[in-house]
Amino acid sequence: MWPFGTSLGDLERAVMDVLWDSDGQLSVRDVHERLGKDRDLAYTTVMTVLDRLAKKKVVTRVRDGRAWQYSPAATREEMTAATMRGSLEALDADDRKAAMLHFLGEASAGEIADLRAALTEVTEQQSS
Repeated sequence: MWPFGTSLGDLERAVMDVLWDSDGQLSVRDVHERLGKDRDLAYTTVMTVLDRLAKKKVVTRVRDGRAWQYSPAATREEMTAATMRGSLEALDADDRKAAMLHFLGEASAGEIADLRAALTEVTEQQSS
């Protein structure tokens, strides 16, 4: 099970977006520089956020000399799916069904078409 019991805060999400958009591992300095284009953040703030994300197992890190190199533990899509699944699993069967119906009731025709295509793909994968 993916280790996401709660959603990410605004700054955590911004840090994760930087990591997801990168081609590889990033140091605190790399993340700080990329966030600095849109935000006025202290280097130590970014370091603290990355450390917190590592402790939550949302990012992985490896030592590179004196610095840590960070990368996402999962893709953006995997994390979103795990967060959604965790929220639904906390409900009993009737509440889970009601929540899904409310969610789908607000979906656009395009989103419903995407969902139908995804269900077909999953069904085919499970059949083979």
